[in-house]
Amino acid sequence: MRSTLLATSIAILLGACASAPPSEPGPRASSGIAVADLDHGVRPQDDFYRHVNGGWLDRTEIPPDRSRWGSFDELRERSEQQVLAIVQRAAESSPEAEKGSDTQKVGDLYRAFMDRDRVEALGTGPLSEALAEIDGLNSQTALFTYWGTVGARLGSAPVGLFISQDPGDSSRYIPQLSQSGLGLPDRDYYLNDDERSEEIMSRYRAHIERMFELAGLPGGTAAAARIIALETAIAEGHWTRVANRDRNATYNLLPLEGIEALAPRLAWTGFFSAAGIPQEHRDAINVRQPDYLTRLAELSHETPLSHWRDYHRFHLLRQAAPWLSEPLVTEHFDFNGRILNGQPEMRPLEKRGMSLVERSLGFMVGRMYVDEHFPPEAAERMDVMVKNLLEAFGEALDDLDWMTDATRTEAHAKLARFNTKIGQPEVWRDYDCLEIDPADLFGNVVASTLCEYQRRVDRLGEPVDRDEWFMTPQTVNAYYSPAMTEIVFPAAILQPPFFDVDADPAVNYGAIGAVIGHEITHGFDDQGRRVDGEGNLRDWWTPEDEAQFNVRAQRMIDQYNAYSPIEGMTINGELALGENIADLGGVRIALAAWQRSLEGAEVPVIDGLTGEQRFFMGWAQIWRTLYRDEALRRHLITGPHSPGRYRVKGVLSNLPQFHEAFGVEPGDPMYRAPEERVEIW
Repeated sequence: MRSTLLATSIAILLGACASAPPSEPGPRASSGIAVADLDHGVRPQDDFYRHVNGGWLDRTEIPPDRSRWGSFDELRERSEQQVLAIVQRAAESSPEAEKGSDTQKVGDLYRAFMDRDRVEALGTGPLSEALAEIDGLNSQTALFTYWGTVGARLGSAPVGLFISQDPGDSSRYIPQLSQSGLGLPDRDYYLNDDERSEEIMSRYRAHIERMFELAGLPGGTAAAARIIALETAIAEGHWTRVANRDRNATYNLLPLEGIEALAPRLAWTGFFSAAGIPQEHRDAINVRQPDYLTRLAELSHETPLSHWRDYHRFHLLRQAAPWLSEPLVTEHFDFNGRILNGQPEMRPLEKRGMSLVERSLGFMVGRMYVDEHFPPEAAERMDVMVKNLLEAFGEALDDLDWMTDATRTEAHAKLARFNTKIGQPEVWRDYDCLEIDPADLFGNVVASTLCEYQRRVDRLGEPVDRDEWFMTPQTVNAYYSPAMTEIVFPAAILQPPFFDVDADPAVNYGAIGAVIGHEITHGFDDQGRRVDGEGNLRDWWTPEDEAQFNVRAQRMIDQYNAYSPIEGMTINGELALGENIADLGGVRIALAAWQRSLEGAEVPVIDGLTGEQRFFMGWAQIWRTLYRDEALRRHLITGPHSPGRYRVKGVLSNLPQFHEAFGVEPGDPMYRAPEERVEIW
């Protein structure tokens, strides 16, 4: 998922997305409801999530190479099988293909990964130059210059540099600095002192030691202790995920001189020169966490250079391991897959090779995917639905009794600016900068990383590319981009159970319609509302309206804070606030859009279900999900989305239309008293 500076997505796509046996949709009624998934032993008034998905939950097991399994994963699996077939066909043809052609690049990259004899023979040899460079970090200036190069190579540094649109002026690209540098998923893994956190830290220490041993590096035990101490100090300076959601707090535009004053002990000129940032683009740099940089400047000098060298050796190994010999691949998976996500098995080799091709040549593969698997009628139907959703949202704005006309006018102006992209890019990304050698897997990975980094740096001073997509067409997801004021729906999500051209419109509106509504609502959630229709960070709210919004948002925070998906842990209502607002708004306006689309026609009963019942079931069935315990714990710490069960319960319990459709009454577990129901958009 992209940075929230660029996009906010509907799905929960965890880092360890492994493969599984092909999955086909179960029996579906004529309406599009998955009848085999229902649990008729559970009343909808008691547990609607279970009522709609209980059959699926009972018969489904998480595949051994997955940390979770749900509707998104089933659909992603189908997409992966389709992409794998495309990649393997290219690999069969690439030896005879024209050099530089799509077939040659895609096929030869896959062949390079699958040539395991060559990879095993090389061992850690491909790292020799990079390790020698780390050995030569003998001064603070050299260290900080090295940090400037990390974005274009494999490795990690405690400060990250990226290029994206200026949050305050979306018409230009600027450099941005952000906290970085941890080997564990979040600061809380270092700072929590509960038993499970201590166990993970112990396993992390052993993992570092083992990685040093496998790479033939001496002193792994001492190095592990130093690395963990250093990363803990870095974590202490990190902002929380909740703090990092604040678009105002994370927008601090400074010239190079201002950054030097903020963190004076760091060689910033050398850093930006090493990063390839031209002098003329150092006058406006966004610093996302200013006090973190101040702390990092102190930490960099407090920490012996030998400790920094150990740190960078490990992070090089950590980033490079998937492209090296089998012992390092296995150790990398054992910690990151088994321990952090509870995933028993690694992905099959061919799926890992396909993932590398997607990582490096994603839009090239995407063009092939669309040619084979995206029907034009899906885009046409989506166009109509999006139009209805946008109009329904506009009508909802007019009906808000808590918003003043001044803010309402600004909201309408923003809504009118929304752009929609469906299925595939109009302009495809080129990969001319990347040459692929079938005999050099590691070299291909390094070249791909550099190519993508340079593509971003080269945008400085150029007009913003409004045709750019931040997800490939074969991605099962959707997103809203604040800076672009656009909603985007890749081709791969436009399949059952999200979208079915043959299904009842009520079900489609409850599924993909609510996804569309979700992305529209992101433009007006607790952070999206801070951005205007031009994509610029600007306060366009009256104080009275902001106060009214915050009261409603706090009620939503309190509601989700009370949900405990796993013993001892609750949803973080503040972290998940934007996604929960988008879910609630998305379902509400999708329902209104569906009703609007009827144009007064009577709604038939289909499969014994009313239109409203089918609509709500359409929403519930897209969120069926099973987690491994470790994956769920990680998700609750790091993920902004509520787990699927609560995306159903939390939203529907707030809607009077749901109560009416299923006769939910006081005393029913799905009941929520009118005065407790949250209504924002």
